[in-house]
Amino acid sequence: MNPLFVAALEIQRFCAARGWRFCVIGGVAVQRWGEPRFTRDVDCTIVTAAGDEARYIDELLKGFAPRIPEARDFALVNRVLLLLSAAGVPIDLVLGALPFEERIVERASPYAIGPGVTLATCSAEDLVVLKAFAGRDRDWADVEGVVLRQGPRLDRALIRGELSALAALTDEGADAVARLEKMFAGR
Repeated sequence: MNPLFVAALEIQRFCAARGWRFCVIGGVAVQRWGEPRFTRDVDCTIVTAAGDEARYIDELLKGFAPRIPEARDFALVNRVLLLLSAAGVPIDLVLGALPFEERIVERASPYAIGPGVTLATCSAEDLVVLKAFAGRDRDWADVEGVVLRQGPRLDRALIRGELSALAALTDEGADAVARLEKMFAGR
């Protein structure tokens, strides 16, 4: 099995054993919804209660090796815990507390990666929102792949609503909304 899927299953099982709400985002989700591409890490979101992040971080650091010496402090400041799977695959675990992050996990669905084996991945719509909001060139290429592959199955109203709400939080947000609208108009 693909080492990324093995790493994603490892973190998924860890979270599920504790009853934590979780899903895979990023490059692994792109393989499900967009144009598959090479990725070196597993990106995930776990819903933590605001102010209770340390409890989750400490538990995760008991089960996974940190990628950097100050992983706990870095996660408390940046809301991303940098881990390694048992096989050494990098895992970026977003500590989600925003209502949008909670909705990402609520809308996640199973992705069959083998006989009887599934990963909880974010929806295609949430992947578009996350990638458009991140706004790097690679992210926009992923957005285009999802839009092309999913076509009319995408709930564009959901995407517009979620991205517009996030975009209002930053100065660059309006650019992301405009760029996505241009992409939608072309398809």
